[in-house]
Amino acid sequence: MCGIAGWVDLAGLGPDARAIAEKMNDAQVHRGPDGSGVWLSRQAVIAHRRLSVIDIENGEQPMLFPPSGPEARFALSYNGELYNHRELRVELAARGHRFRTSSDTEVVLAAWVEWGVRAVEHFNGIFAFAIWDDQEEKLSLVRDHLGVKPLHYHRDGDRLIFGSEAKAILAHPDVVTSVDEDGLRQLVLPLLKFPGTNPYRGISEVLPGQVLEFSRYGVRTIRYWDVRDFIGRPARADDLDSAVEGLRTLLHDAVARQTIADVPLCTFLSGGLDSSAVTAIANGLPGRTSPVSSFSVDFTDVADSTDSRSALDRRYAREAADHIGSRHANIVLDSHLLASGAVRDATVRARDLPNGFGDLDTSLLLLCRAVREHATVALSGEAADEILGGYLWFQEPRAVEAQTFPWMADSPAHGYLHQRVLSTIDPGLARQLRLDEYLRDEYATAIGGLTFDPAISARERRHREIIHLAITYFLPMLLDRTDRLSMAGGLEVRVPFCDHRIVEHLVTLSRHVHNAGGREKGVLRDAVADLLPPGVLERRKSPYPTTPDPDYSRQLDRQLTEVIADPPDGLADIFAPHVLTPGGLTDAARSHGLVSNFEGEVVLNFASWLRQYTPKLAI
Repeated sequence: MCGIAGWVDLAGLGPDARAIAEKMNDAQVHRGPDGSGVWLSRQAVIAHRRLSVIDIENGEQPMLFPPSGPEARFALSYNGELYNHRELRVELAARGHRFRTSSDTEVVLAAWVEWGVRAVEHFNGIFAFAIWDDQEEKLSLVRDHLGVKPLHYHRDGDRLIFGSEAKAILAHPDVVTSVDEDGLRQLVLPLLKFPGTNPYRGISEVLPGQVLEFSRYGVRTIRYWDVRDFIGRPARADDLDSAVEGLRTLLHDAVARQTIADVPLCTFLSGGLDSSAVTAIANGLPGRTSPVSSFSVDFTDVADSTDSRSALDRRYAREAADHIGSRHANIVLDSHLLASGAVRDATVRARDLPNGFGDLDTSLLLLCRAVREHATVALSGEAADEILGGYLWFQEPRAVEAQTFPWMADSPAHGYLHQRVLSTIDPGLARQLRLDEYLRDEYATAIGGLTFDPAISARERRHREIIHLAITYFLPMLLDRTDRLSMAGGLEVRVPFCDHRIVEHLVTLSRHVHNAGGREKGVLRDAVADLLPPGVLERRKSPYPTTPDPDYSRQLDRQLTEVIADPPDGLADIFAPHVLTPGGLTDAARSHGLVSNFEGEVVLNFASWLRQYTPKLAI
């Protein structure tokens, strides 16, 4: 994986363009510690930071076409992995293209030269890239089908600035670090990522499955893939056996493609169904000569616990690893390090924002750092729950029937997190932001864009609606979290369940096939039944673990006391007076649930963000 950045100024670049581009590159050094490059023309700056995964010796970027000569027409800065680059290389070679490297970057560039914007129709992978056409004076920003890789931009008249992360754009001297009311709404509404937006004023995201073109004619967007095109179709007439076989074939192919790398590769193995399935398939691929390495996360001071989430994960992960035959390691995180201010600051900096999930985020960052000592690429089981309806809020009546995002409904599923964070917000600010109205409008927009075949029943339609909401508002939050924290740890994470072919297959299956045998994700359980031990195969969904160590809560109490005694500018504008009163959050900060210490974590994250980014709050 890599980091991309740059800008186009149709009026022409200034004399300090290269120095600014280097500064933008430096802001994303964590995404590409293995090298950097900057290319300039009269109107465009294309910059790149590289993490070498395929063709380590070659593949430097920006990559140009033609590759030699006084002037290049195309300049490409690419972040991602093209999993079908070998097949495309053969096809493009037959069309006359000649390759100097074995990198997938060169295949992307050749495909663009051959097919233009329609090249994306040939791609299978995770990617975000910028390509400048010096002949047509046009910049194209391209993002993968599900938005696994991030891509942000800021437009100011005849200039468009872009970067993998917002921090690269904010490094440009002409971009102000500012958050307005819309941005604050996004920051204080947990468990949602609003499509195409970013809390920083003037910064947007290229949508998943979208190409954004910028030229003298303005901005044009092209949607080359949209899950809505499949959500509304009638359920396929395939029987369960055909659905299972189709999923099995696609999942094996996706994992096989995603294990191609010129660097050490491993898997995340929590002992849950999804990560165990990916690990089992990866370990059993033809031609593998040694066991795949797998890693799970654990915490200190839980040795005698048998019912914490980390203890359950530890037991199931070991059971899965023993059955699969992977070379497994349990990464044990120390609670003192987990609670340290330095790790919190690094986590907030990695995400660019304060709306994270406390020790769920810090533990993922530390896990990725530890795994990076052994591997550069990791496979994850993420996204299966969103596509297959694996969460409680796909089944619980109150969540299913609620006229809002179901995970934010007043239910035990996740909704209480929504209420807990809103209880910390200053009442005057909450009234000013009109959060309930904002949420209703966003939900209506999300649902209103769907159309369904008339033959789909009301219950099936609602199931499809929730899948759509999960893929477009919930999954992007998780993918962004994983990308930011893994890249901050120098690790590339691949997600086989985000293969767009798997998504297309699964979202057109009926709810009854999804829940075959009366079990959530029943079709997946049947597809991998021969690969996993019974206990893991039948395990119910378990949330990502959180530390049960009471000393972690005590450390947060001390940190909250320090923040309240010396709050950064802006903190009192966001949080209610009782929250910033000594002892006001003591009980809440020690609470344990889906996210432990939640209220205290929110305050500490915002304090870290305000100190590091010093944003202008337009409220």
